[in-house]
Amino acid sequence: MPRVLSETDVADFRERLCEAAERLFAERGPDAVTMRQLAQELGVSPMTPYRYFADKEDILAAVRASGFNRFAQALEDAYASATDARTRGAAVGEAYVTFAFEHPHTYKLMFDLNQPHEEKYPDLVAAGHRARGSQTDYVKALVADGVITGDPDEIGQMMWAAAHGAVGLELAGKLPAGSARSLLRHMNGAIARGLRPGA
Repeated sequence: MPRVLSETDVADFRERLCEAAERLFAERGPDAVTMRQLAQELGVSPMTPYRYFADKEDILAAVRASGFNRFAQALEDAYASATDARTRGAAVGEAYVTFAFEHPHTYKLMFDLNQPHEEKYPDLVAAGHRARGSQTDYVKALVADGVITGDPDEIGQMMWAAAHGAVGLELAGKLPAGSARSLLRHMNGAIARGLRPGA
């Protein structure tokens, strides 16, 4: 008689499956990975993953949602660790770059991959919103303190675009190793100077 799985058993297996999927997706690309290969990675029968996920797209959405949540948590922790608006902005920028280079495969799956019908995966949608929020919270603090002026959401998107551009170029080998961090500081400084009251 099959063993009845507890919620912990289910969560543990889902996590193990997502870890294996993240690695295989990064190594081979999601299109080259099958459910059978994922099952092999974990030493289970080919049908076992279907007890936990509907299909490969469902697993990919879970992997990406986990990535967005870990990313957002890193930025939120950086924000909470600083004491004023300026140092919060610097801490968030540093956390962004650190996460991207410590987890390059996760970062690429999060941002360089699009899934059709993303709305079918509410956890992924929520994690994406959380990540976007973590990109604007520190900007709202800068605007509230009068350090810069403008729409916080729009400015947050500009800062995010700058960070993603610098990180993406370095990850692709188009910038020398270690240069994204310095480039991002200069870009953010230039954007902030242009947004100062009266500038």
